[in-house]
Amino acid sequence: MQYLALIYSDETFDDVPMEQLFGEYRAFTEKAMAAGVMLGGNPLEPTNTATTVRMREGELLLSDGPFAETKEQLGGYYLFECENLEEAVSWAKQIPTARYGSIEVRPIMAFDD
Repeated sequence: MQYLALIYSDETFDDVPMEQLFGEYRAFTEKAMAAGVMLGGNPLEPTNTATTVRMREGELLLSDGPFAETKEQLGGYYLFECENLEEAVSWAKQIPTARYGSIEVRPIMAFDD
């Protein structure tokens, strides 16, 4: 089953040097790839680069920034192939940001053909 691990943290968090954090992410990514559970993943640019799209009564409405102001922002994701939620959580807890942010793990909805 596929699970999406959404990585949330405060964009202004600066207690960990970026070089160290990137190194931790590289190591985790390599470990997940070697185990064959990582199907994909990417970091996201900061929320100030976001554009929110809405269609209302046939009219396109665009706004700069994220949909809502929150304490933690979506910063990236991993897509895992795991046997079950327990295995997905065991990988998600190893994502470096789990130490100071949060990781939301959600199953990918599968449609029968």
